Amino acid sequence: MSDASEMSEAHASDVRAGVRLEVFTVVWMILEAAISIVAGLVAGSLLLVAFGLDNVIELISGVILLWRLSIEARGGDVARVEQAERRAAWVVAVCLGLLCVYVLASAVYGLVTRSMSEASPVGIAIAALAMVVMPSLAVAKRLDSGALRGDAASSFTCAAMAATVLVGLVLNAVFQWWWADDVAALVFLVWLVQETREALEEARQDAGKESASGRAERARPRPSGPV
Repeated sequence: MSDASEMSEAHASDVRAGVRLEVFTVVWMILEAAISIVAGLVAGSLLLVAFGLDNVIELISGVILLWRLSIEARGGDVARVEQAERRAAWVVAVCLGLLCVYVLASAVYGLVTRSMSEASPVGIAIAALAMVVMPSLAVAKRLDSGALRGDAASSFTCAAMAATVLVGLVLNAVFQWWWADDVAALVFLVWLVQETREALEEARQDAGKESASGRAERARPRPSGPV
């Protein structure tokens, strides 16, 4: 077997492994989002609700990536997926921007009104689990796939966000500091703004590539017809 064939087979094996990893990621994010939002609403925790909503937004990217990997695993054409990825990038960026505004406004309102959320053992548990699951997925996704390696970086960011959530929830539960949830939400916002900036940059880059591709297609000479 030639080196090229071995590399192709290794890449195909990595893509198949990537599909399995991304299926697990999507299922985990659904559970994490649902549990976080419900626990946040029950406890009145802005921090948990924001964490859950961030997962809902990131699910868009996760589902598109799973679609792409599934097509790659079958040896199909990913052109349609790339077009969907470009559209999804803008949706994710805009939704993250709106979430930033929501978190900032809600946290400031909570601090001004001195509102206090209840302790949330369920929220603490899901944040602690996320701190274990997301880094493990990030390490496992370092395969022969640019899309997966990009997703691995996002998983590390999610783990850092989960750590912020966990610290805020524990401080609120142990010391009953009325401001802990809102201050932790503002710290969470720092990660969220960074994630939003990266999503916007990715969307702009994708739009630039699409524009360049369109110009190249228009500049390509057309075959002349019969004289």
